Amino acid sequence: MIAVIMAGGSGTRFWPRSRRSTPKQFLPLLGEKSLLAETLDRIAPAVPIEKVLVVTSAQFMDEVPRHLPGIPPENVLGEPVGRNTAPCIALAAAVAERRWGSDEVMAVLPADHHVENRDAFIELLVKAAEACTGTAMLVTVGIRPDRPETGFGYLELGERWKEIGGETLYRLKRFVEKPDLERAKEYVASERFLWNSGMFVWTVGAIRAELERHLPECAEAMDAFRKAGTSELGGLLSHYFPRLPSISIDYAVMEKSNHVAALPASFAWSDVGSWDALRGLVVPDNEGNYVVGDFLGIDSTGCVIHSPRKLVAAVGVRDLIIVETEDALLVCRRDRAQDVRAVVDRLEEEERIDHL
Repeated sequence: MIAVIMAGGSGTRFWPRSRRSTPKQFLPLLGEKSLLAETLDRIAPAVPIEKVLVVTSAQFMDEVPRHLPGIPPENVLGEPVGRNTAPCIALAAAVAERRWGSDEVMAVLPADHHVENRDAFIELLVKAAEACTGTAMLVTVGIRPDRPETGFGYLELGERWKEIGGETLYRLKRFVEKPDLERAKEYVASERFLWNSGMFVWTVGAIRAELERHLPECAEAMDAFRKAGTSELGGLLSHYFPRLPSISIDYAVMEKSNHVAALPASFAWSDVGSWDALRGLVVPDNEGNYVVGDFLGIDSTGCVIHSPRKLVAAVGVRDLIIVETEDALLVCRRDRAQDVRAVVDRLEEEERIDHL
C-alpha cells in the first residue's frame, strides 16, 4: 500500500494562526508536531516513508521535508496552482502508477485531520485495502456520527457489498451536503448515514479509470505525468496544471461513479475544520472552556482559547473563540467559527498583506 497525503490547503478558517506562509497543516495546533507530521506518524505502521507521496503547493516543497525528515525529495509533488482535490489525486495517481504500477493500493488522506486511536485507524486502512484489491471499487471511509453535526457532509449507505475481517462495507447510495440541524438529527437517528471523512482507499488503476471516465480533462495530463521522469515533472506541471478544472474528487468522481463503497469507522476523528473543532480535541477545564495555552476565566464558560504565548483573561463571557498571535487577535462567537474565512477575504480586499 502507498499513501498520498494532500497538504495543499490554505486553512483560512484557522486565521490568525494559519497564514499564507504557514498554513494549518504545518502548524502544531495541539502538541509539538504539526498536523502534517502527525499524519505521517499515524500511517507509519502500514506504509513505509518511501511509499508516501505528499502533494502540496509548489511554494512549500522545501517546507515538507522539515516536517517529514527522511521523505525522498521525489515523493514531494508541488502544484503550481491550487486546483482542489481531483487534480491533486490525478497527479498522485499518475506518479504512483509510473513508480509502483496500477495494481498498487493507494490510501488518500488529508494532512490536517486528527485521529486518536492509531491502531484502530491502521486496522481500518488494512481492511479497506484488502476490500478493494483486485476490484474497480473506490472505498470511502465514513465516520459513525455520535451527534447531529451540521459542519460535515454525510454518506448514505446502500446495500451491503462485502465483509472483511468482521467489518461490513456498503455500496454508497448518495453523498449529502452539509445539512441543517433538524436534518442532521434525522440522519443520526436513522443509523444509515456516516460523516464524510474525505479519506479514500482504492487501487491506482481504479481511480485512474474513473478519473478518465468522469473527468476527461485530466486524461491528457495524467498520461503526461505518468510517462515523465522526475526531472521532467516540474515543467509538465507548469504546463498542464493551470488548465485543469478546480473541482473536488467528490463532485468530479465519487458522486458519479457506480463503483463506490463506504467503510464505517468508529474511532474518534476530527477534520480540524475550524477553531470550534478544538472542543472535540481538548479536555475542558472545570468551567467548560477548551484551552490550549494560558487562560484565566472568571464567570466564563464554553469558550475555545488558543494562546500558547500570552495569558488570556476573560470575565463574564460564554461561547467565544479567542485566538492570539504576535500580530493579531481573533474574537469570534463559537457559532460563527466557519465564518473566520471572511476575515481573510476582507484582508485580501483591503490588501493588508502583512496579516495574510
